[in-house]
Order: sequence, then structure tokens, then C-alpha cells
Amino acid sequence: MSNTRKVVCLVDGEHYLPVTKSAVGSINSMDHIEVVALIFIGGTEKLKSGDEGSYSELLDTPVYFGDDKAQIPYELIEKVINKYGASIVMDLSDEPVLDYAKRFKIASVVLSNGAIYQGSDFKFEPLTQYDIMEKPSIKILGTGKRIGKTAVSGYAARLIDKNGYEPCIVAMGRGGPEEPEIVRGDEIEINPEFLLEQSNKGVHAASDHWEDALMSRVLTIGSRRCGGGMAGDVFVTNMDKAAKKANKQDSKLVIFEGSGAAIPPIKTDKSIVLVGANQPMEKIVSYFGPFRIMLGDLVILTMCEEPMASAEKIKEIEDFVHKIKKGIDVIPTVFRPKPLGDIKGKKVLFITTAPEAVRDVLTGYLEDTYQCEVVGLSSHLSNRPLLQEDIEKYKDDVDCIITELKAAAVDVVTKEAIESGIELIYCDNVPVPISGDYPDLSQAILKVVDDAIEDFAFNVILD
Repeated sequence: MSNTRKVVCLVDGEHYLPVTKSAVGSINSMDHIEVVALIFIGGTEKLKSGDEGSYSELLDTPVYFGDDKAQIPYELIEKVINKYGASIVMDLSDEPVLDYAKRFKIASVVLSNGAIYQGSDFKFEPLTQYDIMEKPSIKILGTGKRIGKTAVSGYAARLIDKNGYEPCIVAMGRGGPEEPEIVRGDEIEINPEFLLEQSNKGVHAASDHWEDALMSRVLTIGSRRCGGGMAGDVFVTNMDKAAKKANKQDSKLVIFEGSGAAIPPIKTDKSIVLVGANQPMEKIVSYFGPFRIMLGDLVILTMCEEPMASAEKIKEIEDFVHKIKKGIDVIPTVFRPKPLGDIKGKKVLFITTAPEAVRDVLTGYLEDTYQCEVVGLSSHLSNRPLLQEDIEKYKDDVDCIITELKAAAVDVVTKEAIESGIELIYCDNVPVPISGDYPDLSQAILKVVDDAIEDFAFNVILD
């Protein structure tokens, strides 16, 4: 079997043909490398009339031209990669034909087709994706941190479990365990005293897999990661070990949960992508935002409310997603708190990672929905000194504290509540679709799950 790597080169009309030919020749002279095609991506300064017809002849390589030579032929790049089974796209172009933004768009196309995008002083490689799953699986990834991946994973797990799929969640976090850790959320009682006991043992008891286990009551497995590349790869992780543990459990389907903008390095049957509508548009439509969106089989927009995102911005994001991923379901949502205990008639301090901008919305929702009085709200769950100040400020005036299980929720909030004798209730965040003509969120998630199961079964037959 040949180990020759097939290369597609991007060339332009700003270079003389003999110079381009020499560059292509130098690539072909490398061991185990073959330039199989060239793609003309623009530029006319040194492109003479008739040169187009002579490109293939002079370079002795098939040359492809887009329909509009003033536009970068992104779709053509994808087609040529797949036609030849190319593993490398070598960029031989330069300014003014390509700028940083256009190169990131090309990189998104190339990486999403499993090839390397390389140039004079850069190299982007496809994501690490371990092919080790022995049962159907999906991944939930996002375009950034604090946009609701754990909340959506928990929501999806409860939904999937309710419909008889028996899911397991594998989470990957910056504070995850040295060895993958199984938490039987379906069997054990997870209360404040238990979590504080784990924290005192040195366990990061507010890690995502503990939150998943508490909120969803399903089996979860925790893993760790360090580093996150621009395209979402991680520097080091033990999620592959966690995936192997998941293979041995009784669960029928595995949900792999991303961390920040890092993508689970496990090959799955389907993917759900979260896009935070509160993020700057530049992070969504530029750099590797499009790449992450391209990976999705369903896109869920989060934080879709004022002042985090206007209706115009939400529509702009929807249109962009449909432009690069035609036909995909896009569902805008907001998050609403759901205490796991009874807070009716109580004075509460609500501690959250939600921004100050939605303080009034969350306060009003809690008071109207659960008939409580929100005496104080702290958005400093990720800032221990400020969080401690907020607790000290309100603790003498409240009947209970409700908190999300994140960041300092155990080592600061839970510890303080237990020591002060204040009732502590953990709080989930539930994605709620905004009004409009959108697909049903639950049905859209279940469709992704059904498709994943079908794809897995089909691949087993092929193998």
C-alpha cells in the first residue's frame, strides 16, 4: 500500500507561472509527496490572456478555476480535496489575494474535510479524533466558554434517559481527575454534605461530571484536559481513557461534553454545536467559529435575549449558520434557573455564573415561577474573593442559598452555607426556546440521537 501523501496547491495570478511551477516542483521533489491538483484562487497582475488554458500544460498538473475569479472558491477547494483524497492543502498564494480572514475561512473548509492546511509559516492540522467507541455516541461542543454546554448536556441526558436510551455523559474539564472517575448519578445521593466531603478529599466536586450527575441523575465519567488550540484540539487529555470506560458501562448511548472552546477528541456519530449569541460576532463568523459550526448536525443558540443579544443579531447568526451549513436546524434559546428544592415563600440568595446584565430577568423569573423573594444575586461564582464578599453581605438576611454547581460552588458556597447553618439548594439551568417559527428543541435533539444510533449500526454492518 502506497504511503504517498496527496497534495493540493492553492496558486494565484500574482506570481509568474515559472515561479509557481518551480514551487510546485519543489513540493513534488519531497519524499512520499505528490501534487495531484492546483486550484487557482484569484489575482490577475501576472496572469496573461490565455494563461488559464496553459496552466495545466505548463505545470503538468490539473488546474481548477472557480466560476468567479474575483472570489475565493471555497466550495471548489472542498470538492477537489474529496475528489483526489488529498491529505494536505499547500497555500502558495499571498497578499493581496489572501488576507488573514480568508485564510481562516480556507482553514475551516480544509480542516472540516480532514486535511492539513499549510503555508510558508503556518500549519493547521485536523482535530484529534480517537476512533474507539463501541456504542452510539454524540458530542456537544461550543464556540466558547460559559455558553451552556453542561446545561444542554444535562438537559439532553434527561430527555434521552426519559425516552429509554440509557445515556452516559463523559465530561472533560480543566479541573478533571487524574484518572477518569465514574459518578453513579443514577444511584447515589448527591447532597451538599457529600460534595463538601469530596472537596475536602481534594476532589474538584464542582467539576462538570459532578454537575451532570447531580442535575441529570445519570451515570457520568469525568476526565481532564489542559490547553485548547485555535481549532479546538487539546494539548493533553485522558478523555480517551474515559471513553474506553464508557464502552464497558451498561449505558446504550454516550454524550461527550466539550470544555470551553475545546472539542472532545473522540470520533462520534453526530454532534450538537452551541453558539453563544452573547459572543462578539467576530468570534462566530471569523477565525475557527465557522469550523466549529461545520461540525454540527444541530445548532443551538444560547443567551438569545437582551441585553446580551438583539433580535437582529440572533437573525444574523441564524443566517450565517444556514449559509455555511445548509438545511441544518438552528434553535435560539435562553437559560432559566431551576432549583432542585422547594424555595416557595423563602428569602434567597441566588449565586450564578450568569452576567450582571440579566440580573433583573433571572430575579423576576425566580420570584414569579417559584414564589420566593430574591434578596440578593451574585454573579461572582467564578471569582472567589468577590463571591465571599457577596455571601457575607447577604447571609444574615436569607433563608436559603441557591447556587449553580460550578467553579467555587462547593469549596466556598457549600462550605459557608453548612458552617453558617443556612439551607443550600443547588440550581440547574434549563434551555428554553425563544418564541418563533423554530423546530421543537426536544424533538431536534432526539432526531440527532436517532440518527447517531442509525449511523452507528450502519458502520457496524460495513465493518
